[in-house]
Amino acid sequence: MENGSPDLLLNKFPFRKLSLGKVRHSAHVLWFIFSVWFFAICSWNASAQSQYQSSTDFAKFAIKLRENGLLAFDSKGGNTVLLTMNGRGLALNGGLERPPWKIGISTTIFWIGERPTTNNPVGNDRSSWDPNWFSNYGGYDDPNSKSRKDFVPMSFLPRQNPFYVALPYNDVEGEHTKSEAKDVIPWFKDAFVRDGQSVLKGHWLAIRHGNRVCYAQWEDCGPFCTDHWQYVFGDERPKPNLNRSAGLDVSPAIRDYLGLSNIDVCDWKFVEIRDVPPGPWAMYGDNNILVNLRRQSIERFGH
Repeated sequence: MENGSPDLLLNKFPFRKLSLGKVRHSAHVLWFIFSVWFFAICSWNASAQSQYQSSTDFAKFAIKLRENGLLAFDSKGGNTVLLTMNGRGLALNGGLERPPWKIGISTTIFWIGERPTTNNPVGNDRSSWDPNWFSNYGGYDDPNSKSRKDFVPMSFLPRQNPFYVALPYNDVEGEHTKSEAKDVIPWFKDAFVRDGQSVLKGHWLAIRHGNRVCYAQWEDCGPFCTDHWQYVFGDERPKPNLNRSAGLDVSPAIRDYLGLSNIDVCDWKFVEIRDVPPGPWAMYGDNNILVNLRRQSIERFGH
């Protein structure tokens, strides 16, 4: 072999021995970093229902992650790159660890546009976090099974995820963040941006009934109370109420996927975005990061 050939030079300078695969892997990591950052900045402005109301809010959130060392990349076997927040996966809405299931929780059905009744004292044209929930969703989420197909109403295509739930705690009261929120919400430190802005809205849950598991986003508070953090984040059981001590409200889409009756029993737990598998819950909604990621992929790569 002649002097000055590439192989000889590499032997003389071992620190240059980077395989083509490693170079490509590094390039993929850099591209992934840029893509996630670009998507996050753009999608936060595009959605009126985003957790962060402006790019300035998101920038504050991102800076906080960087300063606290929460944003990192993890390589599994040298092939798969995962965006992680302190080892928690692509969790733009945080989460400290995989929590245990809450077992045997009485579960009731509620829907956007539902009128007040004895067992539902508050109408559902607005949510605890969205005064224009009905219009932002796109209309009446008709619970009549004959008026639904593929987990959505046949009369319109929802602009938000039809897989939504309510839990009996609100971290905001009187336009201010509750004092206990920072201590009881596991992902508070990661997700908090400013006083009065919920860190709960849009967080993902898994709901289990029998051998089926459904995934949904937290979009309202109830049933009946909005202050029971000891149950939502602790070990207490739901408080007694008119609906057999119900501790979870689920949408018609969840009812249909799990095959629930009007009052049934489910298990549930919080999950991170990385734990949400493909399914109908990933198909709809401007407030659904999984939908927005797919749209970005189609626009960028054509598939």
